[in-house]
Parts: sequence; structure tokens; C-alpha cells
Amino acid sequence: MDNRTRRDFLKIAGSLAGAAVLNQVLPGCASAGAPGKEVKLSAHLWEYARQFPPDWDCTPILDSIFADYKYAGLKGIEMMEIHLRRKDAVENIGAISQKHGVAVTGISYYAEMFDKSQHAKIREDVELVSGNMQKLGATEFGITTGFLEGKKSEEHLDNEALLIKEIMKICETHQVVPNIHSHINELQYDQFEWKGLIKRIPELKLGPDLNWVVRAGLDPVAFVREYGKQMVYLHLRDQTAAGVWTEAVGEGVLDFPGIAKALKEVNYTGTAAIELAYDKPPVRPIKENLKLSRAYVHQVFGWK
Repeated sequence: MDNRTRRDFLKIAGSLAGAAVLNQVLPGCASAGAPGKEVKLSAHLWEYARQFPPDWDCTPILDSIFADYKYAGLKGIEMMEIHLRRKDAVENIGAISQKHGVAVTGISYYAEMFDKSQHAKIREDVELVSGNMQKLGATEFGITTGFLEGKKSEEHLDNEALLIKEIMKICETHQVVPNIHSHINELQYDQFEWKGLIKRIPELKLGPDLNWVVRAGLDPVAFVREYGKQMVYLHLRDQTAAGVWTEAVGEGVLDFPGIAKALKEVNYTGTAAIELAYDKPPVRPIKENLKLSRAYVHQVFGWK
């Protein structure tokens, strides 16, 4: 499982798309769905993790990251699988989480699931990571199935579906909810992989990144209306009309009011995460951009 692929792909896909496409419940969250239901808001720590290549293990600065999230008014943080593989992960992360009052809501998980020879190793890893998630009270397990140059084959999707079904069983034993994440990779070729996995696993839960939906040339509002009933998670990020990522959510051109309306139409009551990513070094500190993003999301979506 080469985590370098994750960043390499994001960097390459971001530049291409910019040219082509213009057991813990968080308290006090407002609803974007039915009355009385909560949408939990968190944020992914990618912009901190990318400072630690090649495996993105920002464990040495987790205390300051959690402090930044508290400053920004965020009650939850989405981490990555690398952070939960450490032997002291539960004790260390749990103590930091409790110190700052910021819950671990879940993780993003990358593995080359299209490669059947890696399945045994991945299953063992998922058992470890999801078990540690349960101990930390985290529930969202966002799956990226791995990137390939060009279009995947039907056999690749068969391999992925076989493993995902096994991951779903493992996660169920740990009270963790797996969902399929999206980049351009899964949505290109007329959503070949996205639709292919849903066809093979109709009960599959979805966790799209709505900015990658835009960068794949799709309408995020229509996308939510089509897939919202299966969505349990989503990522929010913004970009300019030229396709450059903005420092904070709300500073670009994505139709967030339209997305918010569509989410209400499908009665979305899952979890949401801000995931900041930059094409160039930001002017403001990350914690300030997180704070601005959280305030905008609260204004438009009503989520705290």
C-alpha cells in the first residue's frame, strides 16, 4: 500500500482538473435533513499530514493539530490509516482528543484493492485499524480503492468488490461504517468505477468528495440528488472559477447553497468533513482557514 500514490495523484489530478474544469456523538450539531437529526461536522487533517512525506504520519504534531481544531471551533477530526497503525495509537490519540475536546470521527483509508495479491495483507490491516477506531469512538471508514494509470478493468472491479464486502464485515464487528470515497479516478470514464462498485454491491455506502465531483466534470447538486440516499459521508472543499483551490470553503465558486438544498431534499443526515488542500502555500495559517471554513459551512448548511 503505497501512500505516495495518494499525494502524487492529488497533485497531478488537481492541476489537470484546474485546467479542464472551472462510540462518540458530537454535541450541538444542527440539521441539514429531517428535524431532530444531526449532521456531524469534522475536518480532515490532510494539509498537516502532507508536511510529512512519504507516509504522511504527522503523529509528532498531533497535539498542535488538535489544538488548531479546537481553536477553529471544530468538534471532530478525520485522520488517516497511518496514524492508527502505531502501537500506542489509541492511548496517545485518545489522550490528545480528550485534552482538546475534539473527537476522532473516522479515517481515510487507501489501499490498492484492485490487486488481489494484496488482499490478505489489507484485511489484516483493516482489522487492526478498525479495531483501534472502535476504541477511539470513531465510526467513518472512508475507502479509496487505489489509483491506476488509465481505466481499470472489470476484473479490477471484481477484485475490489470482493475485498470491500470482506471489509464491510470486519468493520461491522467494530461498529465502524465503511464508505467509498471519490476522486476523479473513481468518477472518470462515465463514472465507470463508481457505478461498477455500486452495481456489484447495491448496499454500498458512499462518501464522495464534492469538489472532486466538480473536477471530474460533474454537477455536484445533481450528484447529491442521484446518490444522496446512499451517502453517509461527504467532503467539502472550494475552488476558483479557474479551478484553483481556495484557502477556505466559501471563497470560491462551488454552489454550496445548491448543494445544501439538495442534501435537504434527500434528507441527508450523515457526517461531513471540511478537507482543505492547496495548490500553493496558503497566506493564512491553516487554523484560520479551518475557522473561516467552519463558519461558512455553519452559515450555509446549518452544521456546527
